Amino acid sequence: MRRLSFTTAGESHGPNLTVILSGLPAGLKVQTELLNDDLARRQHGYGRGGRMKIERDAAVLTGGIRGGETLGGPISLEVQNRDFAVWEPVMSPVRIDPDAARKRALTSPRPGHADLAGGLKYRRRDLRDILERASARESAARVAAGSLCRMLLLHFGIQIRSGVLSIGSVRCPLPKGGVSFSLLSDVDESSPLRLVDRTVEADAIRLIDLGFKEGDTLGGSILVGARGVPPGLGSHVAWDEKLDGRIAQAMLSIPSVKAVSLGDGIENAFRFGSEAHDAIEFDPRHGFTRPTNRAGGLEGGITNGQDILVTLFQKPISTLRNGLPSVDIETKEPVRAQYERSDVTAVPACGVIGEAMLALILADAFLAKTGGDSLEEVAENYQAFMAAQRAY
Repeated sequence: MRRLSFTTAGESHGPNLTVILSGLPAGLKVQTELLNDDLARRQHGYGRGGRMKIERDAAVLTGGIRGGETLGGPISLEVQNRDFAVWEPVMSPVRIDPDAARKRALTSPRPGHADLAGGLKYRRRDLRDILERASARESAARVAAGSLCRMLLLHFGIQIRSGVLSIGSVRCPLPKGGVSFSLLSDVDESSPLRLVDRTVEADAIRLIDLGFKEGDTLGGSILVGARGVPPGLGSHVAWDEKLDGRIAQAMLSIPSVKAVSLGDGIENAFRFGSEAHDAIEFDPRHGFTRPTNRAGGLEGGITNGQDILVTLFQKPISTLRNGLPSVDIETKEPVRAQYERSDVTAVPACGVIGEAMLALILADAFLAKTGGDSLEEVAENYQAFMAAQRAY
């Protein structure tokens, strides 16, 4: 049974973004500095566009918290869009200026974006009604919600980190054993690209500079991991309770993410079974262990006590300065897709969003297993659960 849920509201150039998060237990200390640090990390990265120079994301807590401590009810918070001051005549929720809105109307959809598909679905003639909600700006609200869940997980020793594996064709060299959480432990959060190996940073920056010069964009791949996750979260008994499926769905909901691999998921498809699975060992001090982690910490939809490892593959951003061929939805004539202010690449930010989504899914699975309406009750149930694991 799921315990945690969240929903976001707001548009890219609207007044603000809002998130409501339900299911956190009472008594959790909320550290606003950590929350705002996560929001700042989402804005960080070489190759970001002009929007990041305008916004200074900070969360305003508006409900469900008193004196810095959760009360057990839904939590609401807002992230202001500072750019709304310029866009108010076009994006005001109550009244807009028809002339200003006409000038900002989008009628030539961008290939790869939700513009046309959304316009057809919702029957909107100004595709701005689609792009404003489909924009990756919405992910700031997710990061805020995920940060609160990260605080719960950290209370029980569960860490979540991410690092960039590649930007375009520039790939970080990986050790013989492949991806691991140790790669993430060494990521420099102050670096411009958050690469797992900074020896290729100069090459990646040159490629991004080339993309900017050519009016083009770049995607990449990101490793997101969690350490300290106990065995037994998730379930094998129903398709929608399998934790690997829930993690994959959450990651694929991130803008521009088009593929996900758990552990050595892609590589294992080309191996013999004897090379693809993790042998089981037993240590009297640590219980059941594995010498490898090709499964990425999940077997049969259930955590097995190893590090959770998820690789995300993000396509290049669909907003190109030199727009791709498109069709004007009013005239039906061929045109170039309209340009909206955008980034060359947002791969480093994608990792931070991936952390948030993993935190949201793991916190829900954790609470579903441990239960409890207060943090103290969750801790008692967690201790009993871990004692049973050790005695197995």
